[in-house]
Amino acid sequence: MKPTDVQFVIGLSGYFVKDLEAVRRSPAYDPLSDNILPRTPGFRRVVQAGQVISIILHLPCGGTAVGDSVDVIFSGAASRDSLFIAEEHLPILESGVKPWLLSCDISHFRHNAKRVDLPWKELHGRRLHSAIRYGLTQALLAATALAQRRTIAEVICHEWSLGSIADRPVAILASCHRNDTLQLDRMIMKKAPMLPHASFVHVSDIGPQGTVLMDYVDTVARRIQDRAPPGYHPRLHFDVYGTLGDVFPETTRLADFLGQLRQRARPYALLIESPIIASSKQAQIQRLADLHACLKRKSIDVRIVADEWCNTLQDIRDFADADAVDYVQIKMPDLGGVDQSIDAVLYCHGKGIGCCLGGSANETDVSARITAHVALATRPDFLLSKPGIGADEGLMILTNEMLRGIALAKRAHCKL
Repeated sequence: MKPTDVQFVIGLSGYFVKDLEAVRRSPAYDPLSDNILPRTPGFRRVVQAGQVISIILHLPCGGTAVGDSVDVIFSGAASRDSLFIAEEHLPILESGVKPWLLSCDISHFRHNAKRVDLPWKELHGRRLHSAIRYGLTQALLAATALAQRRTIAEVICHEWSLGSIADRPVAILASCHRNDTLQLDRMIMKKAPMLPHASFVHVSDIGPQGTVLMDYVDTVARRIQDRAPPGYHPRLHFDVYGTLGDVFPETTRLADFLGQLRQRARPYALLIESPIIASSKQAQIQRLADLHACLKRKSIDVRIVADEWCNTLQDIRDFADADAVDYVQIKMPDLGGVDQSIDAVLYCHGKGIGCCLGGSANETDVSARITAHVALATRPDFLLSKPGIGADEGLMILTNEMLRGIALAKRAHCKL
């Protein structure tokens, strides 16, 4: 089966894009004003509206398969592909990608995904932008599911020989704004398995010697205890974007601070994402490995999550092989093809390292639903809620898509 037509539609992404380098280097960053100049190539302003290109495949059966090409919030940072500017990619999509798609047999997914990842002669031997590879493989995977009359999760299980899909939803990290206590209360009410993410992007966000972060962790833990439904015991996760490493450059002092945070988080487990952002991948791996080892020596039960510099399948393999962290975030738009994220989860399982099948608030409902099926097939440790940082919407989209996928797979199995 081959597509009968292809459309490319530019639209809005789920959040915005931001120049991380400019934010981190600014002594007085104000997220609500344009008071600093961009530093990362492609940015006209430090904060810009995000874009998406929806790739629509029209199929002979009359159905359509859709994938959304989108990048992450902090595009161009820590070895990521450059900022995704939708209009710049329409020429290659129309002249090179569309003819290939129209000749593509969508009966199977994996072979097509591998082709998407290869260099393109129309780009003089360069690969497509990671956002385009992400959207293309979403559309192709959805098309294969329609052709095979299976759920997307079942297609993945079949082509990767994974057996049956999960029989319950994968845990979700609900991503909340730091200053929205009502949003936090809703996530507690809905028993989000993990929360609140609560990005701390600038050193001013964590306060002098991390005091603001310390108080915030304490506030979240106490609020859960005060308001939690019976039997609810979530894990706490905070993304600090390297700010702790800026304030505590010496590993032992950073570990001691994390030990204090651990006490504030009790009785809940504590995960810290990106405590350090180094100047290169190798430096990042080494510094995180040193911190990981120091925490173990001191018996400080804080789990470390890698994000920056852990962008591709090879990066994830390198972090996992080095035993540098407890979890890696598999940031799906950064890896490009959906098949790369599938392989990344499976590699982490093989290495015994935890993984978050993540992505970005800048994604869309379409890419989030595809992510839900990847999760059912590969069973990562947890998902990041997306799109947006409304928490409710991302939690709903991912949870309901997983529940529908499980129900459909069970019904199909009962008919056999």
